[in-house]
Amino acid sequence: MATDAKQLLQRINDLAITKKVRIINVCGGHERSITHAGLRSLLPNTIELIPGPGCPVCICPEEDIYQAIQIALNEAVVLLAFGDLFRVPVNTAINNIRTLEQAKASGADIRPIASPTEAVAIARANPDQTIVFFVAGFETTCAPVAAMLFDGIPSNLLLLMSGRLTWPAVALLLNSDNVTFDALIAPGHVATIMGSNQWNFVSHQHHIPTAVAGFTPESLLMAIYSVLRQHIEGKVFIDNCYPQVVNAAGNPKAQQLLASCFRVIDAPWRGIGCIPNSGYELSAEFDAHNARLHFPSYADEARKKAGIMPPGCDCAKVILGQIKPNECRLYGESCVPRNPIGPCMVSEEGACRIWWSSGVKGAR
Repeated sequence: MATDAKQLLQRINDLAITKKVRIINVCGGHERSITHAGLRSLLPNTIELIPGPGCPVCICPEEDIYQAIQIALNEAVVLLAFGDLFRVPVNTAINNIRTLEQAKASGADIRPIASPTEAVAIARANPDQTIVFFVAGFETTCAPVAAMLFDGIPSNLLLLMSGRLTWPAVALLLNSDNVTFDALIAPGHVATIMGSNQWNFVSHQHHIPTAVAGFTPESLLMAIYSVLRQHIEGKVFIDNCYPQVVNAAGNPKAQQLLASCFRVIDAPWRGIGCIPNSGYELSAEFDAHNARLHFPSYADEARKKAGIMPPGCDCAKVILGQIKPNECRLYGESCVPRNPIGPCMVSEEGACRIWWSSGVKGAR
């Protein structure tokens, strides 16, 4: 019989945690579920839930967004992107075009899509036009893009890749001089593809309690309970609290598609800098569809600055789990969803946007 949220909360309270335990999540969906369910208010004060680098839009490099804007403005193309990317600003003068949304308003043909299949459909419906699909996302986004490539795509469809792997960011945090968490809730959707075993390095190499979670309060509370038990008992392992869809090995077919269609490269993360072996780029056999090879002049080297954020914006610290979203200097003042300054206030998976939408209006 399934354990309900009330029972799990009682079990957590029965653990009688006396010293603060910091638990980080690296999935925007987890943060949204945690915040909207009010789990922080239901847990003991000694348990701190920290949002980490789990929003692909938030960490999408500024230079990639800038390049997408310039391609759309200066080339005869239709540019496609997921909707959350439209309002992410780049650092430029306020009277210049700073977002895809503004570029669209100025006349560029930029269209939001929700899935890779829409990109293929638009390319086939417009064979005389060049279609550029700006791809930003983690393994869960890149796997269906790989499937799209494997099935064959129209010759007029180009990809501007900004895909990322999740685990290297966690490895970077764990290898830093200031680890800000004592336990990890691993991302359920990523583990569906890559397997729970991908996170063994967290427990085996760093002795950090780890649990894979789904997106219901019950699954998240089960993961929280698991890592707290591990922390108390000193028996550290990777616990799969999302067995409905996650197994140890993951999805071999999806992994094969990723490996055959992409090469893994050192890649920049906005707010963090360059992380080794953390990016997906098209493999050489798909060079004909690589937008970077078609439009190389729009890559702005001057924008490749590690950790760059708009002046006064603390999104980098939020992404790294160093501060709470409402501790940012701009949060709720000049930076709100209707006028986002930093990327964390834009996306539905951004911690600042999630906290604001849930009623957290200022520092506390």
